[in-house]
Amino acid sequence: MKGRTAVVLYVLSAYVILQFIWWGYHIIDLTQEVSEKSNIVNNRVTMILGEGAVFLLILIAGIWYVRRSIIRDIKLSERQSNFLLSVTHELKTPLASNKLYLQTIVKRELEKEQRDQLLIKAIEENDRLERMIDNILNASRLENKALQVTKETFEFNSLATSSIDRFKQLAPKADFKLEMADKTSIKGDRLLIETILNNLIENALKYAGHSAKITIFSSKGRFGVKDNGPGVPPKDQTEIFKKFYRSGSEDTRTQKGSGLGLYIVSKLVHLHGGTIEYSSNDPKGACFTIALNHD
Repeated sequence: MKGRTAVVLYVLSAYVILQFIWWGYHIIDLTQEVSEKSNIVNNRVTMILGEGAVFLLILIAGIWYVRRSIIRDIKLSERQSNFLLSVTHELKTPLASNKLYLQTIVKRELEKEQRDQLLIKAIEENDRLERMIDNILNASRLENKALQVTKETFEFNSLATSSIDRFKQLAPKADFKLEMADKTSIKGDRLLIETILNNLIENALKYAGHSAKITIFSSKGRFGVKDNGPGVPPKDQTEIFKKFYRSGSEDTRTQKGSGLGLYIVSKLVHLHGGTIEYSSNDPKGACFTIALNHD
């Protein structure tokens, strides 16, 4: 439907511009015929042409603005469609897995070790579901400006260590590394900083795989996460912090996710008055660096 709207806009715009040119041609032609007889007519025609040119420029600027708005709305609609497809799948998968684990425990006589393994897997799927719901709720709170930042100075090392311990259970094959001073202090909302860090780690695991090499680094007023994954293609680097944005088609994409993680990270960083930057890791991968405002 929006594609049709764009086509109609382009056709009407082309028609109006061509009509302006056609009228202008006739006015100029008429002016040449009567200019020798009346200077007054010549001056009035010049005034009309000048006003028409200004109006045409305003019209072209308006068409350009409407066109940009239509393209932006189409892209947002596509991202929202991908988000719904993704979330439907992401919510259904852990629920189906947990149902299978619980049915297996109920219907079969299992050894304690086997039962414990199934329960651990069920807890992991539940944690995954909980993180997704938290992201959706956080995105809604950010849209409604309902999140408040309570800044305090705390030790970042312990926060990073606890996050790594949590993700080691989800990805035991991943190689986690810390690059920071013995005591790195950060001023910010501890809970929101933890959400930022967890989303960055989860994003790294998503694209670099569960055998990834992930490094959490920090220095004075700065911290971030880098990995050895494929990195972000140049065409996507200006889009990755937009709501619902995910590279590629939802029908062919293999990575899980909702397109909210980096959007939430970006918004939470801005709530702290800070900045977030993407750069390529050496020799390969992605690196996200966050600088916080300590005012």
